[in-house]
Amino acid sequence: MRSNFLFALPVIGCLALASCYQIPDGSRGPRGPRPASENQTITSQDQQKIQGQRDRMKEREEKKKEEITQGNNNPAPDREATSPKPTEPKTRDYAFANPVPGKEGFVFSPYNQKLVDVRDIPSGTLVQDPTYPASEKKYFRVP
Repeated sequence: MRSNFLFALPVIGCLALASCYQIPDGSRGPRGPRPASENQTITSQDQQKIQGQRDRMKEREEKKKEEITQGNNNPAPDREATSPKPTEPKTRDYAFANPVPGKEGFVFSPYNQKLVDVRDIPSGTLVQDPTYPASEKKYFRVP
């Protein structure tokens, strides 16, 4: 009698779990088509608004380009004397991190002295400090 009960218990458990499963109908399943809601449909008015915004952005860009070109189109009698000198690209010198003694591949951040893992990063590479949020963008070089 006891063996029948032990055999029936797993069978009852399986049936109970199987009854909890929802059988999807053919029109709407987990990967089936979803009904379109009114908020998700794009009307021709929405498309016209988007096109209008694009046109305004293009006009602004053209105006900026015209302002830039008008500022550079000053008549100059001597072309060589007024030509702009080639400027060197602005290079910013970044601070080098300090290596952690006894721990190869780890450095102290030059900004807040927190430990930073730089394993598998070559020496001299510019690295963003992970202890700061991306909006602050603090960079340092690996020693």
